Amino acid sequence: MFRFLCIVLFLVVYLILSIPVFFVEWLIGKQDRDKRDLSSLRIVQWGFRCILKITGVSVTVIGEENVPENEPVLFIGNHRSFFDILLTYTRCRSKTGYVAKKEMEKIPLLSTWMKFLYCLFLDRHDPKEGMKTILKAIEYIKNGISICIFPEGTRNKGEELTLLPFKEGSFKIADKTGCAVVPISLNNTAAIFENQFPRIRKTHVVIEYGKPVYPKDLDRETRKHLAPYFQNIVQETITRNAKLV
Repeated sequence: MFRFLCIVLFLVVYLILSIPVFFVEWLIGKQDRDKRDLSSLRIVQWGFRCILKITGVSVTVIGEENVPENEPVLFIGNHRSFFDILLTYTRCRSKTGYVAKKEMEKIPLLSTWMKFLYCLFLDRHDPKEGMKTILKAIEYIKNGISICIFPEGTRNKGEELTLLPFKEGSFKIADKTGCAVVPISLNNTAAIFENQFPRIRKTHVVIEYGKPVYPKDLDRETRKHLAPYFQNIVQETITRNAKLV
């Protein structure tokens, strides 16, 4: 419980102190948008690293060299914890926008940072608005910004090593842009917080970055069903890595 309270306190202080930082970042963006994007990325990554340090989590990372350099990609991964975003975002080397649920857009200050960082807010209950979000993600990829999405569509509260069905819509981003899809497989992240809510527990998690897959290199039939193809990759990886936890 002590760690949980420390994280809440850190978040409140961090967000309040970030108010004047927004103004500075806005001024930087007026002169050099790329410089602002990079500084905003590093500021948020620093905050996330502080939170992870408070949790006491230890991380084993496999295959990070698989992430292509100097080109935008679509990251897809399984999703079992609020900490999945922190764990993966701290490892982003360049501009990367996350697709988050629409409800997060209502959180003051946090949503401002998210918009600075090209995050998109997905309305899961409105297909038309959902398609607009996918189209915006396609635009970002074309402009050199990577996108990360959890294709299960929501946080999986089932048993460890299970997956919810991946949604095909997530993969239109890669199919329409030709960018690589990089699977991210996360093991044991729910043990940090969700398994004993509201307590935070020191734990060990495993993150594996799979080899990039370009949809154009797949056969026609597989391209029609990218969701189950990548779900199988993630399923095999988290099952294999369970012994590393």
